[in-house]
Amino acid sequence: MKTISLLTFAASVAFAASAGQAFAAGDAAAGEKVFAKCKACHQIGEGAKNAVAPELNGVDGRKAGSVEGYNYSEAMKNSGITWDAASFKEFIKNPKAKVPGTKMIFQGLASEGDQDNVWAYLAQFGADGKKK
Repeated sequence: MKTISLLTFAASVAFAASAGQAFAAGDAAAGEKVFAKCKACHQIGEGAKNAVAPELNGVDGRKAGSVEGYNYSEAMKNSGITWDAASFKEFIKNPKAKVPGTKMIFQGLASEGDQDNVWAYLAQFGADGKKK
C-alpha cells in the first residue's frame, strides 16, 4: 500500500512541477493581447513586413539587429544579443536601459507575466511567419 501511495504522490509532484514550468513559460493567447501594444511598430505572422520597427518572425534564436532590410541603430547592431526568453525579458522590461541608443521608443513591460506571455506569443512563429 505504501508503494502505491508513494507512486501516486511522486506522480502528483511531477505533474505539478511540469504544470508550473508550463505556466512560467507564458501563455501565448494572453501574449497576443499584450502584443497589441507592439503592433503600432512591429508585425508578426505570415505577410509581416518591416515597418517603423523590424518584423518579428523567427525571433527566437536570432541575433539582434539582423533582419534584412531594416535600418537598425548601431547600438542594436552591436548589442551582441541573441534573442531567447531571458534576453527578451531583460530587454523588454526597459529597452533603453538594456541597449542605450536603441531607436525603440517603447517604455517597456514592467510585468514579468506580460513579458513571459509576449515571449510565448512571439516564439511560436517561425522565420516564415507560420506558427510552429
